[in-house]
Amino acid sequence: MDSYTEDFEKRLEAKEIVVAIIGLGYIGTPLAAHFVEAGIRVIGIDADPEKITQLKEGKICLNHLNADWILPAVAENRFCPTSDYELLKDADAIIICVPTPLTAHREPDLSHVKEAGRQIALRLKKGALVSLESTTYPGTTMEVLLPLLSQNGKEVGRDYFLVFSPEREDPGNPVYSVSNIPKVIGGVTERCADLAEALYGTIFERTVRVSVPAAAELSKLLENIFRSVNIALVNEMKVLCDKMGLNVWEVIDAAATKPFGYMPFYPGPGLGGHCIPIDPFYLTWKAREYGFTTRFIELSGEINTSMPHYVISRVIQALNKNGRALNGARVLLLGAAYKKDIGDLRESPSLPLMRLMEQQGALISYNDPYVPILEDEGIVRKSVELTKEALAASHVVLIATAHSCYDPEFILEHAPLVVDTRNMTKNVSTNRHKIVRA
Repeated sequence: MDSYTEDFEKRLEAKEIVVAIIGLGYIGTPLAAHFVEAGIRVIGIDADPEKITQLKEGKICLNHLNADWILPAVAENRFCPTSDYELLKDADAIIICVPTPLTAHREPDLSHVKEAGRQIALRLKKGALVSLESTTYPGTTMEVLLPLLSQNGKEVGRDYFLVFSPEREDPGNPVYSVSNIPKVIGGVTERCADLAEALYGTIFERTVRVSVPAAAELSKLLENIFRSVNIALVNEMKVLCDKMGLNVWEVIDAAATKPFGYMPFYPGPGLGGHCIPIDPFYLTWKAREYGFTTRFIELSGEINTSMPHYVISRVIQALNKNGRALNGARVLLLGAAYKKDIGDLRESPSLPLMRLMEQQGALISYNDPYVPILEDEGIVRKSVELTKEALAASHVVLIATAHSCYDPEFILEHAPLVVDTRNMTKNVSTNRHKIVRA
């Protein structure tokens, strides 16, 4: 064992190491909280000065996370939120949790990963561990980060250590949080993986080691593509069931009684969040390098991205039966966030739903207690209060996100027409004639 890795492990055991986390969003912030709780000092780096100011004041923009730990940790210098990359010089371990979006042409945008790599390379402490957690295509760690960090003769596995360890956060999940989700680790060398297992083992109940970083990168994509494909299947089934006069939710619930060989997935108005709508495109892009077309994956993406259009067609049908066109209709959309009980707008299908309906002349308002204000393509909207007057004044209420705080009986009592994309009204026995499934 070399002196650097031996020193790392000794200092880790003594809780003397410093962990730097680049990107304090949905992944980096809960990770920081767990390291601080484990007694490890954390430097949190984010390019957004407003976010840093909020964190220093003990505030957090993520409504589903507890913020009570922040002020005491800041006061005791156990958590240092900053936009200053110079502090990376003090870090024994650096974890990259930056966004990996798509370009306008649906190609991977690794600009944030590359910038993080450049900043780290300028300040990388000898013997430090670097872990990339941002979801990306197989090969990113070796093809993008490794060359950046190996400048000036630095050798991975000797002068520094590098792994890919995908985030598996599910915002708002009350059962699974950082610590009880197994942590996959793919090291460039065996010693790289050893140090990562030691580091992550301080906050994760279980680590899962794979042979190379690309295997870890692909495992993350496979997890989310699995969900994307199965959601596309039930979305397509939903369209067929509507044509056949059947309730897709009833069909799914019946199939789910089989105790083996089946896992229920549920339809919706489209895919949301950073991972599932985006990850398949990372793999289809990389597959072209090998002359391979991921037809199955691409088809599922087509189906899922078409769902907002299908939902609007159902809204139009519902309004027509009430003798009204979408043009000029007052539409109250419930739920702007992509999933229930959080305020995450990333890739939310509610945004294209509002855009597309407005393009057809609808008068759109929305309610979301977790998203009081939203800006989309230059248009700023404010959440309206969900009162009986607001419901009654609408021509149709479109349920896009089934927040737990919504009372479906109250909504059905006062709304003239309800288009339900989430089966939120399934247990309401009165006013069912107002419900249209979509």
